[in-house]
Amino acid sequence: MTPAAILETVLYARDLAAAEDFYGRVLGLTLHAKADNRHVFYKLESQMLLIFNPEVTRTPSTGKLPIPAHGATGDGHVCFASAAGDLEAWRARLSGLGIAIEADFEWPGGGRSLYIRDPAGNSVEFAEPRIWGFHA
Repeated sequence: MTPAAILETVLYARDLAAAEDFYGRVLGLTLHAKADNRHVFYKLESQMLLIFNPEVTRTPSTGKLPIPAHGATGDGHVCFASAAGDLEAWRARLSGLGIAIEADFEWPGGGRSLYIRDPAGNSVEFAEPRIWGFHA
């Protein structure tokens, strides 16, 4: 037996208000849940993007659910699937909002990736699924 898919992707950001603005206003994700100074969660088609404050989640939860401590230091990474035709629209939108494009290139095996940084310094990529052999 093997896992069928990734259900959650987690990033860490100390400034959750900046993260909420970036992922909501800039990327257009719909907020699913939030807890002040602890987390903001976004629901995508079949996956969740969870953004936690690492200062708070390094301590196990004392609430109703026994959530173990977790956290990370340093920059994380998330990649959003994007159709080839949408990458130029993403580039224009992000550039128009003053967000620096860190990299934009074609992979040797085919497919394009566009990289930016979120306010916490996490690497955010938009890429064609074919870079991993998946079909859009």
